[in-house]
Amino acid sequence: MASTTANQQAAPASPGPLKRIILIVLIAIIAAGAAGAGVWFFMSKRAPAGNPAQAAPAPAPAPIFFPLESMTVNLQSDDGQQHFLRIGLTLKLTDAKTQQELTEHMPEVRSRLLLALSNKHPDELAPLEGKHALAAELKTLVEQPTDKGAAPMHVQDVLFTEFVVQ
Repeated sequence: MASTTANQQAAPASPGPLKRIILIVLIAIIAAGAAGAGVWFFMSKRAPAGNPAQAAPAPAPAPIFFPLESMTVNLQSDDGQQHFLRIGLTLKLTDAKTQQELTEHMPEVRSRLLLALSNKHPDELAPLEGKHALAAELKTLVEQPTDKGAAPMHVQDVLFTEFVVQ
């Protein structure tokens, strides 16, 4: 009799190691799938509706860099010393038409620039802010129409290629 009661009191069998491994592998596959789906969702670029050729923006035209001859001017001075500015400029333009107009009217443009530069003090040009202000002023001078009733020229930027104050 003792043998029958011992069989009845035995604990129920625990799940085998094979079931535990299958459960872990199943959880890992589900996690990897969810991670892959998340990466795909956030990293994929959705094409806009309509014609894909229309969706792509047209590339901006390459800028035209128009170098000017270097200029040397006397600067205003309060201390009685002679101060000089040697400056080289390159204009950043958007189209060849503006370049052609500038070439045709270069004596007028250079005259405007030289008059404006000769009216500056060395102390104005020393700090970086002074150079930025000068570039903005020169841009405005270059953009002014050369003929009465003509439209102003468009200059994207005035770039310094040489800047020496003595």
